[in-house]
Amino acid sequence: MKIDDYLTDAVVLREIGGRIKRARLDANLTQAQLAQQAGIAKRTVERLESGDSSDSLALIRVLRALKLLANLENLLPDAPQSPVTLLKTRGHQRKRVRAAHLANDAVQPQAPWTWGK
Repeated sequence: MKIDDYLTDAVVLREIGGRIKRARLDANLTQAQLAQQAGIAKRTVERLESGDSSDSLALIRVLRALKLLANLENLLPDAPQSPVTLLKTRGHQRKRVRAAHLANDAVQPQAPWTWGK
């Protein structure tokens, strides 16, 4: 299943859990072995694989134990600041957004979520 914006949070968590389970099985590890290698409880591995909510640290530890941590680079690549922004800020990196900018770019309310549009 492709993860995209049309899926609910629960479905995305279940899909990630299923992918972790497949990676664990491909690595020929039991849940207990993976938990030991990741330094987390076996119950946490069970929760991750079933799609239950879990903390980010547990996910990072499991991905590291499965040698999949580097794949997070594809998820959130470290993009350099744009040259135009660097020119505007005279070479300084931005650290925050001023409230005046937020007021001009007010977030419009979204339409209710629906399937397949």
